[in-house]
Parts: sequence; structure tokens; C-alpha cells
Amino acid sequence: MIRETLVTSLSADGGPHLAPMGVQAQGDRLLLAPFRPSRSLDNLLRARCAVINYCDDVRIFAGCLTGRRDWPLCAAEKIPGFRLRDALAHAEVVIEEVEEDPLRPRLHCRVVFEAVHAGFRGFNRAQSAVLEAAILVSRLSLLPAEKIDSEIEYLKIAVDKTAGRAEKQAWSWLMQAIVAHRANAREPRP
Repeated sequence: MIRETLVTSLSADGGPHLAPMGVQAQGDRLLLAPFRPSRSLDNLLRARCAVINYCDDVRIFAGCLTGRRDWPLCAAEKIPGFRLRDALAHAEVVIEEVEEDPLRPRLHCRVVFEAVHAGFRGFNRAQSAVLEAAILVSRLSLLPAEKIDSEIEYLKIAVDKTAGRAEKQAWSWLMQAIVAHRANAREPRP
């Protein structure tokens, strides 16, 4: 099972970098498999630690994919780094093993600290739709436009029926990202 999370890693200058990332539980370890190339992967390989944030605010997922990365953070407890201040829970991990791969290296992590900060009350359908749309936006250059369009059309039904203000805002950011990506793809290259 893959859990959609937000991973905080340390940039070369020691600053935080926040990115959505699927995490798999494998026994007592967690597995991260970021695509290559990515800033997150570079940070994770260099620092060998990260914070996995469990969050129900879908604006943060959409925001990270659309250039809105300024979310309140606080210091991690046991590793150098930061966690989302408003995360429902977080796990601080150290990378113990790296399986190299040209596309998606597999980073096997050991949890060194975990904390629960608030209860999870479940996602409404719009939140789930925003998460799925965020995954599509993260793969705009990998998937055909027709697939993106058909999935977005279906996901929009849940947003129209169940979204609150936060979900509508996140959805609009993602739709703007799709429009911008397509406009950039049509620009002539020098």
C-alpha cells in the first residue's frame, strides 16, 4: 500500500524542501522511491534523513506542485530537519539502504521518531480527487493529454459535489498548472 505524504528534506544550504511523495510500509521500514532527477532525491541521498508528514490539507500537496512551498514548519525532534507544523502526524527517518535504479532509486528508511499531533477525521471525496489530480500534475510530461483530460473530467465531479474552500483552492492551482504546462509545450523552442 502506498500512502500519499509530504516529505521534508534538507537542501544543500540546510533549508527545508517539501514535496509530495508516496511512501510504502515494508515491515518496520518505510520505502521512498522518488523519480530521478529530483531535488528531493538529491537532498535525501546527501542528508540521509527526512521527515514524512501525514497531512489532510490537500492545499499543501497542490501547493508544492504549483510553486507554493511556504507552509509553516517547525524543527524535527531527533534528526536535523523540519516537519510540517500542522501535520496530523510525522515520522522522522534515516536512510539505511539505497537500491540504485536509473529511474526510481528505492530508499529504505528506518523510523527513529514518530508523533501524532491531531486526529484524522477522513477525507471527503473532493480531497481524494485533489490528491489524484496532484499525482496527474506531477506526471504531466509523462502522460498523454487525453488521459489527463479524461481523469480530470471524472475527478471534477467529486470536487463540484463535495469541495470546501480549501479543496476548491487546491483544485484551481492544479488546473492552472495544467494550462501553464500546455502553453509552455506549445511555445517554439530556440
